[in-house]
Amino acid sequence: MRKYPVGIQSFEKIRNEGYVYVDKTPLIYKMITEGCPYFLSRPRRFGKSLLVSTLAAVFEGRRELFEAFTTDDGIEQPRLFIATTSWKWEKYPVLRFDFSKSNLTSIDKLDEYIDFTLSIYEQEYDITPSGAGTSVRMVNIIHAAERKMGKKVVVLVDEYDNMMLHCLGDAPMQKLVRERFQDLFTPLKGEDDHLQFVFITGISKFSQMGIFSKLNNLNNISMVPDYETICGISEDELVTTLRPDIELLAAKQGLPYEAMLAELKANYDGYHFSEEKTDMYNPFSLVKAFNNKKVGSYWFDSATPSSLFDMLANMPPIDMADIDGTKCEASAFDQPFDSYEAPLPVLYQSGYLTIKEYLPQRDQYVLGFPNKEVRKGFATSLYRYVTHTQADNRNRSAFLDAYLDFRDDGNLAPFIEALKVFFAGVPYMIDDKDEHHFHAMLYTLFVSFGADVVAEDLSAKGRADLTLKMPKGIYIIELKYDDTAEAALKQIDERGYANKYALDGRPITKVGIAFSSKERNITEWHND
Repeated sequence: MRKYPVGIQSFEKIRNEGYVYVDKTPLIYKMITEGCPYFLSRPRRFGKSLLVSTLAAVFEGRRELFEAFTTDDGIEQPRLFIATTSWKWEKYPVLRFDFSKSNLTSIDKLDEYIDFTLSIYEQEYDITPSGAGTSVRMVNIIHAAERKMGKKVVVLVDEYDNMMLHCLGDAPMQKLVRERFQDLFTPLKGEDDHLQFVFITGISKFSQMGIFSKLNNLNNISMVPDYETICGISEDELVTTLRPDIELLAAKQGLPYEAMLAELKANYDGYHFSEEKTDMYNPFSLVKAFNNKKVGSYWFDSATPSSLFDMLANMPPIDMADIDGTKCEASAFDQPFDSYEAPLPVLYQSGYLTIKEYLPQRDQYVLGFPNKEVRKGFATSLYRYVTHTQADNRNRSAFLDAYLDFRDDGNLAPFIEALKVFFAGVPYMIDDKDEHHFHAMLYTLFVSFGADVVAEDLSAKGRADLTLKMPKGIYIIELKYDDTAEAALKQIDERGYANKYALDGRPITKVGIAFSSKERNITEWHND
C-alpha cells in the first residue's frame, strides 16, 4: 500500500505515518554545510513548506526520522541520505515563522500572528515581556535562545510574501506588510554572529520589499543550477522513487507504463528554475493524481488567488497567444507585486510561466507555459478577464458542448454556429477591436477547453492564425477582419500553411472565417 501526503507539509508526520517521500536531503546537506543565510523562491504548493519542516527536523537533531525504520502500521521507511553523512545531529534552537497560513488576511491578523509567535519564543527562552518593539523582541529572543541552548540560532521563514500575493493591487496594505517584515527581519543581518542558519522562502525576492536591501548577505539560490531540484520532482526521481506509483496509476487507467508517464509529463512537467533547464514536475499535482488515481487539474485550482486576475485588469492587455516564447530581461524577475508595468514577471513568480530558454549573449529568458494543466487553467481564468461579463457562462458552456461534439464527430458547421452565438453574447466586442483581438479570444477559448491548438503556426511562407489538431483531423484556420472567407482560404493555399502536415496521416481541413467590425461577429465562413 502506498500512502500519499496530500496537503501534508510536516516531515515528521510523513515519515512516522509511512507516507511516500522523495529524498531531498542530499541538497539539504549541501546547503547546511556550505553556507548560512539563504533565500529560495518557488511557486505556491511546490514543496517549500515541507522543505522548511525537514530543515527544522535536521537542526532539532531528530536523527531517528532520517534513519530506516518500520512505522506502527508496518510500513518500511528507507534510510535517507543525510543519515549516512558526518552530520553531528546536535540540537539547535529553531525559530520558525510560517506565513502560509490562510487566515492572515488583514494587517491586524498579521500583527496578531507575529506577536503570538514571538510570545511563544519569549516564554520558551524565559524572557520577561517588556513591551518592546518587534525588532528588539527578535534580538532578545536570539540572544536568550543562544544562552539557554548553548548553540547558535536557526531562523526558518516560510512564505514570507503570502499576504503580498493576496492583496495584489492594494498598495497601502502592501506598504504596511513591508513595514512589519522590516521590523521583524532586519535585525537578522546584525545578529549574524549569533545565527547558525537562516532560510527564507517565498514566491519571489523583491528588492522593493525592503528587508532584502537590509539583508543583502542572503544567498539567493532561486535560479542557481545546483539547487534547481530542491523543490518539486525531477524526471529521475519520478521514474525511480515514484515508479511504483506510476505503475499503480497506469493499471487503474488501463494504460501502459510509458503512456502513463507521457500523460504525467504533458500535464505536470516542464518547470525550469535555472538556465540549465532541468525538467521539474509539480509535486502537488503528482501526489493528487497518484492519490486520486486520475490525472486532473489540481495545482491551478488550488494555487490561483482571485486577486491575481483582478490585478491583470490594471495591467497592459495580455494576449495569451503571444505569451509562449516571450522574452524577459533577467532583472524583471525582481519586480514588486504592486507594479502594474509588467504582468509577465509576476506570472513567472507565481508559477504560471516558466523558463523555456536562456539567451546568455543577451542575458534574457524566454518564458512560456510549463505544461497542459497550467496552460488550460490559465486560459479558463483569462477567458473571464477577456470577456468582462458575468453573463457569459451559459454561452461558454454551449460553446464547450459544441466543441466536444466537433472533436468527436468532426462536424464543423454546428460548431461555427455555436461560435456565432458565443460572440453575440459577449458585450466586450467594441469598435476599436481588430482581427488580432478575435484571434486571441478564440485561441484562449480553445486552450481553456484543453484543445491541442497552435497560434501563429509557422510555415515556410508565413504563419497560420490557428492550427487545431483534433483526434480525427487537422484544421488550418485563417481569420479575416472586414474581409471575406474566400480571401482567408486563398491565403492558406498561397502560403502553403497546410503543407507541413501533409505526412501527419489525419485529414486536413482549411477553414476561412470572416469577422465584421459592424456586426461584431462572424459574417461568413468556408472550408476546403
